[in-house]
Amino acid sequence: MAVPKKKKSKSRRDMGRAHYHVKMPHSTLCPECHEPVLPHRICLQCGSYRGKKIIKTADEES
Repeated sequence: MAVPKKKKSKSRRDMGRAHYHVKMPHSTLCPECHEPVLPHRICLQCGSYRGKKIIKTADEES
């Protein structure tokens, strides 16, 4: 079984975890209503995806 020969210092341990941070998701603007939306997702404000109406929104139902 592989066992480390020397103890890894806290500094070296933490440097190895340098890229483990949480990144903000990239967002684009919806071409219909210009609200921020995640790429390849239906816009929840207007209910459109790639220029087509996919779902009904709360504004349309009432």
